[in-house]
Amino acid sequence: MTPLVSRTAELERLDEVLDRTLGGDGGPAVVDLAGAAGIGKSRLMAEFCRRAQVRGMTVLRGRATEYEQHIPYQPFSEALADHYGDLTDPGAAGGGRGDRFGLYRSVAKSLELIAGPGFGHGLVVALDDLHWGDPASLELLGHLVRHPPHAPVVIVVARRDRQTAASFAAVLTQGIDLGTVLRLDLGPLAERACVEVLAPGLAPDLPPGRAAELYAASDGNPLYFLALLQAGQAGEFRGHGSPPRSAGLGSLLLDELTPLTATQRRTAEAVAVLGDQGTAALLAVVTGRDEAALHADLGALAGRDLLHPGPGGRWTLRHPVLRTLVHENTAPRSRVRMHRLAAAGLADAGAPAAARAHHVERSLTGWDPEAVAVLAEAAERSAATAPASSAHWLEVALRHLPDTPPYAALRRDLMLRRARALGVCGGLRESRDLLHEVIAMSPPGEAGAPGVRASAVALCAVMERHLGRYAEAVTLLRRELSRTPGPPPADALELGLELGSSAPHATPYPQVRADVARTLDLARSLGDEVAEASALAIAALGETYEGEMLPARTATDRATALVDALTDHDLAGLCEPLARLGWAEAFLEHYADAERHADRGLAVARRGGRLYVLPHLLLCKAHVHIQTLRLDSAVELADEAETIARGIGSDELLAFVLANKAYALAYALPPDDRTALEVAEEAVAAAGTGTDWWASIAWCLLGQAALHAGDPQRARTALLRGGGDDQNALQPSMRPLMLEGLVISAVATGDADSAGTWAERARKEAEQLGLSSQRASALRSTAHCLLGDGDTAAAAELFEEAAALAARGGAVLWEAFSLLVGAPVTAAAGHPDRARAMWERARGLAVTGGARLLTGLADAIRPAVSGAPGAGEEPAAVPLSLSPREREIAALVAEGLTSSAIAARLYLSPRTVETHLGRIYRKAGVTSRAALAALHARSEMHDGTTGTAGIT
Repeated sequence: MTPLVSRTAELERLDEVLDRTLGGDGGPAVVDLAGAAGIGKSRLMAEFCRRAQVRGMTVLRGRATEYEQHIPYQPFSEALADHYGDLTDPGAAGGGRGDRFGLYRSVAKSLELIAGPGFGHGLVVALDDLHWGDPASLELLGHLVRHPPHAPVVIVVARRDRQTAASFAAVLTQGIDLGTVLRLDLGPLAERACVEVLAPGLAPDLPPGRAAELYAASDGNPLYFLALLQAGQAGEFRGHGSPPRSAGLGSLLLDELTPLTATQRRTAEAVAVLGDQGTAALLAVVTGRDEAALHADLGALAGRDLLHPGPGGRWTLRHPVLRTLVHENTAPRSRVRMHRLAAAGLADAGAPAAARAHHVERSLTGWDPEAVAVLAEAAERSAATAPASSAHWLEVALRHLPDTPPYAALRRDLMLRRARALGVCGGLRESRDLLHEVIAMSPPGEAGAPGVRASAVALCAVMERHLGRYAEAVTLLRRELSRTPGPPPADALELGLELGSSAPHATPYPQVRADVARTLDLARSLGDEVAEASALAIAALGETYEGEMLPARTATDRATALVDALTDHDLAGLCEPLARLGWAEAFLEHYADAERHADRGLAVARRGGRLYVLPHLLLCKAHVHIQTLRLDSAVELADEAETIARGIGSDELLAFVLANKAYALAYALPPDDRTALEVAEEAVAAAGTGTDWWASIAWCLLGQAALHAGDPQRARTALLRGGGDDQNALQPSMRPLMLEGLVISAVATGDADSAGTWAERARKEAEQLGLSSQRASALRSTAHCLLGDGDTAAAAELFEEAAALAARGGAVLWEAFSLLVGAPVTAAAGHPDRARAMWERARGLAVTGGARLLTGLADAIRPAVSGAPGAGEEPAAVPLSLSPREREIAALVAEGLTSSAIAARLYLSPRTVETHLGRIYRKAGVTSRAALAALHARSEMHDGTTGTAGIT
């Protein structure tokens, strides 16, 4: 192996990564070695692996290759060959999970297992040449960047920066921001290292002056420098007075092939064709020679350092650059013939379709039914786990399919399959455009085309939905349904169900109610219980969203009765309706039913590959876990939904996912953690300038996150942006909860009139809804206003009533929240025992549910509710490290002054007062003026008995 020189600084960083990983101190999960071809990335990676092995770590190696960029998971499959099943087979790995995102989590768990004590002491996974990585591998690595294994695992990747896909480079850059990626950019070697170390060791007879000339010609690139050294040793540059810059690296490497015999040259070309599949047996098939003669040539090529033996008896060319040059300089007809023989040899050996498809693609020169059958099989087997590869192989098949009437049906089928694959791997626009072609190829009324046309129209509407083009989706569906003659009943039913799914995003549900009713009647007339359940689920969510509780409960009960009577086989096409039913039940506060149906939908969607539905099902379950205070699992579910949404490529869907993730994080993280706010900001950015439901949700949850971060003015601005000045853009069935955020922000900024207006509206709407958590929210809103008016006793009663209401409805989050906000108020109202009981129950619920925000709040207000200190306890002062100005403002808040009044008293602007209040809230771990006032009052009480400085 070539000596490693001039990389001292990089090795120190890599040693630090290994030591921190094994020491449990955290650090990057991915090391990114980036640089030009031949700069020494692979050599540095090899040294990193050696040092990991010295430390007792398990080391697994894999690499991507230039001509196999559509073989799914190639580098991971190579690295995990002894530990994992076939990554391209949805049934062979990951516990039978049929979706690629389930596979990603399964791979992460396998890495954690291998890193454990059963295998060794930590794990390094080395993946070389990732600039050639297949899309599935790059997406899997992106998942591991965002969700590193919970074990001593380091993944080191080497890649050429300029040849790396932009999306993958963006993921690595995001990982740097997250702290999960360490990037090392490798530059040229120092002249001294090449001239004084490499040259004397490899070419001892070369004069130092000549070595310096060769270094100048190489620009410090070690591969180029070594090639020049080898050429110099062969005498090719001796006697020349000028540096051989004009020779070029390619020419130098190709010159190494000049002395070869014809059979040796053919063997080298066969190795270039086969890549990492170059076993002696397969080389014999490709070259048409017996293995004995072949072994002689392999030995000769190895002796010239052109070939290297590898694991499993596989031969590879010395460097990827050399492989490229040999492959591209092989005669085209000979290259095609060798790829064809390779495909046949792999088929005889029982190789999977994906491995054969690569060679079939490179050997196709015209229509070949058997070859296209291999491509179609590879596409089918990879559709769930590697849809980008599936779409590629289908495109190759379509490119060679004759465009004649006998093949029209097959062409439409392959186009539909390709559109589905594109739709789940980020190619939404390409999928939509392809579906428009299918629709144009399938005239209404054509024999054999109606089902295809309806499926294409419905799928096209789904793509338009994911692109945020709801009006276009609805127009497409309505036009198809209104044709004369109309579509057959079965097709009309499929189109009607998709209309019911698309239209509520473009128009209020009441304008779609009649369409959903017609679809429901059609399903019943056809005796199609699955479609009937689908239509009822659409109606259930639509009515629930609008706050029409009676029809919502009726539709929900009927849909539930049908769904629960159907088998999993019946439910294969019911994934999205299950998500809608689950969300309807969650909004109706039927949490157990919502989770049950979400779980069933997840199982069905994963088996059937309906990936675009998974985020909705996962978030439905996450929402239930938030309400019932199971926050760790809620964050995990939101993380999984985020991975899928990013893979699908829909900004609208990503905005929805990130907004809900921010909702979970706001309560799962400590009071001083701003991650939830950052995630909510990304959600708003993903939503763009739209004003639809997705954007409204994103803005409202940004407002909630800002409120928790202690910025009431920003919270108010965001909430008004999401719901409009009249808040009519907010979801009616959850409007009281959103209005509570406006009430708190208005109270915090001294706008008592607005607070009262919002609280009264919340009260009226909550009474109409009759939902426990919404009524509890409205009670808290009124309580905040009463506190602003100085009526502590009445406010305390309302907080306790809100907690009891939330508890009856099963909303544990809002029970704990109500108790914590109310406990210091109850104490201030003269009921210390009740306050202590409220605090103890709330903190217990928060700890059990992983609500670190509420736990932090509980600890901050403990002195205000705990009464006199017990034995061994510190005096009940609150060490909040407030500045003198902040203490002054906190005292005035306790007196009941508004922000405007405080500003006038202290000769400040109201905005400055609000800024101070935001800082005070963060330091105090409270979210309202009421809690701050109670905290200050308790601290003042301690001042009188201990002489301490109150809030300090």
